[in-house]
Amino acid sequence: MTHDTLDVTRDERGVVTVRLNLPDTHNALSARMMDELTELAGTVGADDSRAVVLTGNGKSFCAGGDLRWMRAQFDADAAARAAEARRLAGMLQALNTLPKPLIAGVNGAAFGGGVGLACVADVAVGVDTALFGLTETRLGLIPATIGPYVIARMGEGRARRVFMSSRRFDAAEAVELGVLSRAVATADLDAAVEAEVVPYLSCAPGAVADAKRLARSLGPTIDEGVIAATIDALAARWEGDEAAEGVGAFFDKRKPRWAT
Repeated sequence: MTHDTLDVTRDERGVVTVRLNLPDTHNALSARMMDELTELAGTVGADDSRAVVLTGNGKSFCAGGDLRWMRAQFDADAAARAAEARRLAGMLQALNTLPKPLIAGVNGAAFGGGVGLACVADVAVGVDTALFGLTETRLGLIPATIGPYVIARMGEGRARRVFMSSRRFDAAEAVELGVLSRAVATADLDAAVEAEVVPYLSCAPGAVADAKRLARSLGPTIDEGVIAATIDALAARWEGDEAAEGVGAFFDKRKPRWAT
C-alpha cells in the first residue's frame, strides 16, 4: 500500500506506526489524508497487526481540517457538502472501531479534527508543550463530526468548557479534560507511547478486539443515526453566512465581523 499523506511502518512485533506526513500544512486533514486513514484502518483492522500508533511528522500532530478543503465546500452543492462531511465522519468512525489498540502520540499542536483524532484513540499521550483547541466556532463552523468522540472522551460537562469557545488549552488541561492520559517531555514521548504498546503484546488479539468492542457498546452510543446527525449539522453550517465569513476572513488575514 502506498500513501501520499501518511508515513506507515510496521516492526517485527506487528506494531504499525502511522505518521501524518503533511508537515508543511501542520498535518491538516486533506481529503486525501482522510481517505488514506480510512483505507489504512480497514487494512490494518483485518491483518495480524498487534497495535497501531498514530502520530505526526513535523512540529504539529494535526491542525484540523485543511482550510482549502473547507473553503471548497462553499462552491459545492448540498449533496457534495454532505459527501465531504461523510468523508470526515467515516474516517473518524473507521479509526474508532478499529479492532486493534490505537495509541496516539500527540507530538505537537492538535486543533479541531486533531483533537478528534486524539479522542478516537484508545489512549493518547502527548508532549507537555502541545496546545489544543476546538477552534471551529472561530471560523463560523462547529465541531460536529468529531463531537461524539470528544464528548465520549471528556464527558459533556468537561467538554462544554472548551467545545464552543474556540479557546486554546495546554497539555496539562488536556490531561484534566481526558484528551491525554498524560503529558511528558518531548524527549520522553516515544518511551511513553512504547509503555502503552507493550502490555498489548502479552494479550490475546481476539480478546483485545472483543474487549474494545464491549467497551464501546457500554459507552455513549455512536451509531449511524448519531453520525448522520453530525454530518447534517456540519453541512448546514457550511451553507450558512457565518462559515463563509469566518473562513473567508482567515484567508483574507482579517478579523471576521463578529470578532472584537
